[in-house]
Amino acid sequence: MHRRTLLAGLAAGLASPAVLRAQSAWPDRSIRLIVPWPPGGSTDTIARIFQPKLSELLGKPVIIDNRGGASGSIGAIEAARAAADGSTWMLAYDNEATNQTLMRLPYKALEAFAPVSLVADGPLALVAHQSTPYRSFQDVVAAAKAAPDTISFASSGVGGLAHVATTLLQQQGGFSLVHVPYRGGGPAVQDAVAGNVPLFMSNVVIISQHIKAGTLRPLGVTTAGETRHVPGVKSFAQQGFAGFEAPTWWAFLGRAGTPEPILARMREALAEALADPVVRSRIEEQGADVRATGPEECRQFLAQEIDRWGRVIRDNNIRVDS
Repeated sequence: MHRRTLLAGLAAGLASPAVLRAQSAWPDRSIRLIVPWPPGGSTDTIARIFQPKLSELLGKPVIIDNRGGASGSIGAIEAARAAADGSTWMLAYDNEATNQTLMRLPYKALEAFAPVSLVADGPLALVAHQSTPYRSFQDVVAAAKAAPDTISFASSGVGGLAHVATTLLQQQGGFSLVHVPYRGGGPAVQDAVAGNVPLFMSNVVIISQHIKAGTLRPLGVTTAGETRHVPGVKSFAQQGFAGFEAPTWWAFLGRAGTPEPILARMREALAEALADPVVRSRIEEQGADVRATGPEECRQFLAQEIDRWGRVIRDNNIRVDS
């Protein structure tokens, strides 16, 4: 028994240098980064901020491949089917967690992907178009209680964190809004800025400029307390929804089974890219905070998000057609 174990260990030791030499050449070609959302949304924006630095550090082009549709699941399914050779990666948005309960997917995120790092997180904000009468979140709650299901709010898609978090607010507050889902944050923000929907729950990345311009009026944020990204605006927890917290996030994922030396090289390069002062400041200017975690912390975070929001989805019978 001990002899077999020793021989196996020696064989593995002899094989390792050859394997490592083969993998040390990585990357030997361009790298595809799947962004499972259309151009113009927050995930695309975040990816394009760190992409040039990541390309520089890896010595090969990192090419962003926008594969939007079905609340991020089309791009995610493609990433989950990719070869585990380091040629394809994905920048996941918070929908990656909620989709695990919402949809019948041909993969399980924690089995299909190798978490590399959380990239950033930040607040969601509920905003009202400047033409609406809503000056506070309590104005919305009062109006919705007086006339249930008459006030619309937009989100980037069914079952995304913005949708599910707003559903939880309604559940806790005893009021009812009409959900208007879009195929990503880009199309949604266009209609919100045009005043075609009165309310919009969104990450701050794609609405910060419109908040600063006064076109969109922030009514509340999903962080535990106030956030520097939307100064002067109270969190929902501070407005009578004790314990409410729902930060949005972005995570860099590889394919499960990718050789560890390749994963380690990507982790190192991504951490260095996110530590770059220019990259960091540009992400923060957009309304998010750089995280740059290790893989295990990223995995645990994903597992917690899948469990937490899965319960809200089931409790409220949220479906793809809702």
